[in-house]
Amino acid sequence: MARVRKGGNYRKNKDGKRDTYYWKAKEDGFRSRAAYKLFQINEKHELIKPGDSIVDLGAAPGGWLEVAKQLTDGHIIGVDLQRIAPIEGIETIKGDMTSERTIEKILKKVGEDGVEVVICDAAPNLSGNWSLDHARSIDLTTCALECAIKILKPGGHFVAKVFQGDMFDGFVHKLSRNFAFTKSYSPKASRSQSAEIYVIGKKFLSAPLKKGNKFDVEITEIGSDGDGVATVDGFVVFVKDVELGDKVNIKITDVKPNFAFAEVLKKNTN
Repeated sequence: MARVRKGGNYRKNKDGKRDTYYWKAKEDGFRSRAAYKLFQINEKHELIKPGDSIVDLGAAPGGWLEVAKQLTDGHIIGVDLQRIAPIEGIETIKGDMTSERTIEKILKKVGEDGVEVVICDAAPNLSGNWSLDHARSIDLTTCALECAIKILKPGGHFVAKVFQGDMFDGFVHKLSRNFAFTKSYSPKASRSQSAEIYVIGKKFLSAPLKKGNKFDVEITEIGSDGDGVATVDGFVVFVKDVELGDKVNIKITDVKPNFAFAEVLKKNTN
């Protein structure tokens, strides 16, 4: 797992001056200028609503935790390898997001059903080698996604920071296999010269299948639009160009919260 660059490094702009959001954070009492990124992301994409439970991965120094507290009155937990200075009403866990022990601690606090939202503004330690830094960023964000998959409720949301580069599209593809809707977004509070971007996954898919999975199924119904209907572990799959009773090998092409679509790879003659 990539090591995380902590939020105390607030860089100056090209003129050597602190930017507007740095001073605004000071005036508003936030620990980090990054607080405004989450405000802007949530205003645009409506990820967090009152009552939601939230886990913030790589949460130090706590800027996003402070924002989360303003956006919801639900259970909020911050997770980081470093100690997070206390914030009233927020629990923290000192631990590695990739550790099963950390996952167990989170679920013990929020309940086995999980949480509505997972957020992550962590970034790797920067080396100055862009290819290396990009790869580290993808690794870190992948770790956050894998943690989110274990603790999100069905239909939950995810947002994380990542650096753009040649591995970005591959990560977004992986994200799309686990969420009904995916977006990338650059909030105004991000520095103009920064290559960071935020990836957003909405409506976590808890289906027993993912895009690209292959199954042998039998068409048990024909829907009103003419598509065949099959089930995989009780989950409805719509299949085009089939007839009632066909036994086919299918590939899942798209997954929605309550059903999926598939294409026929071959018809089984047995």
